[in-house]
Amino acid sequence: MAELKKVGVLGGGMMGCEIAWCFANIGCDVVLKDMTEELAEKGKNSLEIPLSRLIKKGKLTEDEKAAGLARITPVDNYDLFKDVDLVIEAIFEDVEIKQQNFKELDEVCKPECVLATNTSSLSVTKLASVLSADRVGKFVGTHFFSPVSIMKLVEVVAALETSDETMEFAMECCKKIGKTPIKVKDVPGFALNRLLMAMAIEAIRLISENVVSPEDVEVACRLGAGYPIGPFTLMDLTGVDLNLKIAQMFYEAYGERFMPPPLIKQMVDANHLGRKTGKGFLNYEKK
Repeated sequence: MAELKKVGVLGGGMMGCEIAWCFANIGCDVVLKDMTEELAEKGKNSLEIPLSRLIKKGKLTEDEKAAGLARITPVDNYDLFKDVDLVIEAIFEDVEIKQQNFKELDEVCKPECVLATNTSSLSVTKLASVLSADRVGKFVGTHFFSPVSIMKLVEVVAALETSDETMEFAMECCKKIGKTPIKVKDVPGFALNRLLMAMAIEAIRLISENVVSPEDVEVACRLGAGYPIGPFTLMDLTGVDLNLKIAQMFYEAYGERFMPPPLIKQMVDANHLGRKTGKGFLNYEKK
């Protein structure tokens, strides 16, 4: 495995910050970039909550927490990215904005630096298309799952021109921070999200046909399939509107099997978007 001493992370949201923490926790220096240094600093400070939970569970000490956080440097520019060994992008899902950032990184980072995207839905190959000929083989998808501090899975996605060496480097980086990587082809939704959406669509059909209640679907998934949460809890947590967009994207890519049921469209029209609005497939309003 190539040397891994310094890592750059784009995006000071919870996903980016927890990715930054994973590398800082194993001794890497991490540069955390957001649009302003204040936003990057705010993101770093947001780690206090998940790290405190780990301390309470005995999985982290106060000294380890302090040492890891000290290795994360919040910034608003690419000056400190010149000598990073790996960059992981974790900004919002917009092709043009991601590509612009990767073009800038291509010019700034050293030739051997690997660039990775945490996209959950965009084409890794399309994101790589803006890179120089010397860099395109060093681009890869690393799809982490939230919360990163807990979830072990990472989908490692090869773009059309990603080299075998880059894939192995990304796999080893994931293992080094305690994750379990799987190799996935660059297709819409990759692997796990396709499985989850297929289950979600069928769950919506079940309640649309009055076969079972949403609450009992949750019970069935937990007690019958051993899932920690069911499809309605997951959709309400991530946002019913986001799930509709993902279903529509899959429908365009794969056809009838991913056609969004009418009910999910009605839910979005009614602003029943899940936890963020107090009501989704399940009810979260205070009684």
